[in-house]
Amino acid sequence: MTQQQTLQQRRAAHAWEAVEQVDKKSFKKDYGSLVRSLPAMIQTDGLAHTLAFLNAKGKEHHKSAYNTVSQWVMSQLGKSGNLLEALLEFSTNDYRRATSEALAYLHWLKRFVEAKGWKNENGDK
Repeated sequence: MTQQQTLQQRRAAHAWEAVEQVDKKSFKKDYGSLVRSLPAMIQTDGLAHTLAFLNAKGKEHHKSAYNTVSQWVMSQLGKSGNLLEALLEFSTNDYRRATSEALAYLHWLKRFVEAKGWKNENGDK
């Protein structure tokens, strides 16, 4: 990526790459339905609770969504490791920043899975 790219362009490029990787997987429709619901889950329950939900479910599409969001948010905060564990240690400001970044990133991820037409017809997450 060039230095001239905006943060929005970097978010979009990372989200597109994530979607392209999932496109090769059998769980892409489940992933699409899940990703489409994540922003509302974060708004309602909070980022840490949503990530804990993804970890607890443990299915491939949950793991993939968790890893994608975690990797992006941690990279934007200049940190490494597990986002859920880091959130437990973050200051209030860092937690808010992580939540804002996750929502901004999910905006792109959600649009791309919608563009691919991935949704589970029975509504399972």
